[in-house]
Amino acid sequence: MWCIEINNGAMIRTLLTAGLIVIAATPLQAAAQDNGWVDLVQGNTLEGWTRLNGEATYKVREGMIIGVTTPNTPNTFLATNETYQDFALKVEVWVAEGINSGIQIRSESRPDYMNGRVHGYQVEIDPSARAWSGGLYDEARRGWLYPLTLNPACRKAFKVENWNEYYVEAIGPSMRTWVNGVPCAALYDDLTPEGFIALQVHSIGSEAQAGKEVRWRNIQLRPGSAHMRPLDDTYVVNLVPNTLSPQEKAQGWELIFDGISTTGWRGAGKEQFPARGWQVRDGVLIVEASGGAEATYGGDIVTVDEYDMFEVSLDFRLTEGANSGIKYFITESYGSDASAIGLEFQLLDDKRHPDATQGAAGNRTLGSLYDLIPAATGKLDRGPGRWNRARIVVKDQRLDETLQGNRMEQHLFKGAYVEHWLNDRMVVAYERGTPSFDALVARSKYVVWEGFGHWQSGHILLQDHGDEVHFRSIKVRRLASGQALGS
Repeated sequence: MWCIEINNGAMIRTLLTAGLIVIAATPLQAAAQDNGWVDLVQGNTLEGWTRLNGEATYKVREGMIIGVTTPNTPNTFLATNETYQDFALKVEVWVAEGINSGIQIRSESRPDYMNGRVHGYQVEIDPSARAWSGGLYDEARRGWLYPLTLNPACRKAFKVENWNEYYVEAIGPSMRTWVNGVPCAALYDDLTPEGFIALQVHSIGSEAQAGKEVRWRNIQLRPGSAHMRPLDDTYVVNLVPNTLSPQEKAQGWELIFDGISTTGWRGAGKEQFPARGWQVRDGVLIVEASGGAEATYGGDIVTVDEYDMFEVSLDFRLTEGANSGIKYFITESYGSDASAIGLEFQLLDDKRHPDATQGAAGNRTLGSLYDLIPAATGKLDRGPGRWNRARIVVKDQRLDETLQGNRMEQHLFKGAYVEHWLNDRMVVAYERGTPSFDALVARSKYVVWEGFGHWQSGHILLQDHGDEVHFRSIKVRRLASGQALGS
């Protein structure tokens, strides 16, 4: 059995140039198969690949690439010399328990970025209890783009210390992944349209993890976009502002703010959009600062349409100390002189606004069901000045294993189950119309409004609380009975 190995010997070190090892001077001469797939490993050589950043060992044996963990070295990558735009990639992966790894796609290593550090999209290989294999991470750049909190079904697909088949599709801004045939991530992002593919050996924290292997075999790539798999109902994380991906359109999403027009919105309790207090600038819908008072300048705005079971998603950016909210099931029937009354996803600068310390047990903080249920601890809050994503799901059943028998038949109205998501993590889940929900209302500021939270349908509202807040990529889709998506 013949193999070639890259290690830390003196011969290899003589090839070091600015932290980069050149394994082959010639370009990849991969043989294309009749069906268009190209083998990225040729025989028992690493021709066409380059090791970057760290000093972990890579070797090839019987067409299989093996990476071995090494102490006292950063993440190490074995990258293709070629770069790729649109493609499908399939590879089988085996990883030892106790370490993680990844497959870089559309990635780069440039002297002007962190002294050549590899950065870009990474398809996660995660044998830990977290089980995020198939999720998408942005190495050395933005962090998690598609955590598998968004797709629990995929978390069961990976088999620890077994061979696992990965399939990756990158076509234009769309990037999708599958593990052992199970759909995992669906990302729409245009930051890096082209780059190399790389295999990662992650840095390790102790000598006990040294010598563990990650193995890749049957690494094949098919260039172009003709191979696109059918669109499915996997939840899409869309990072291109004010757009809908083809997959989102197929799923029934509609933009209710496209970055240009306020069509589809009006002032709460009014027939027209406010003449002051709101503006559209550079693709962003902005509620203007007016001294922190509630709905006294431009006032709240609501969707023209009403919704019963639905999913709404938007990006928001707070200014320092800002307070606002996303309300839903707005009926406008209470005749309040202040902000319109409804269930509220709280938007707040928790560190600077005093409302964060009011209410009970933190139920007025960012992501909370305002004055009723606090957001989960450990939530991901990027803070003022940065874009965060809010998502509200209203449906008639949950996707979990605790729902038994004919419990659904006991509901008095649709849309009983509600979830709040902040930056792709669920932070609140509750069931309205129950005795426990009504008990929460009874101890809240909402007790004076009869029937609070029992509406069958209503408008979606963006709140004017007198502070400047930015919104973009506002989209909604209606959910059919029994349909529970992305949770």
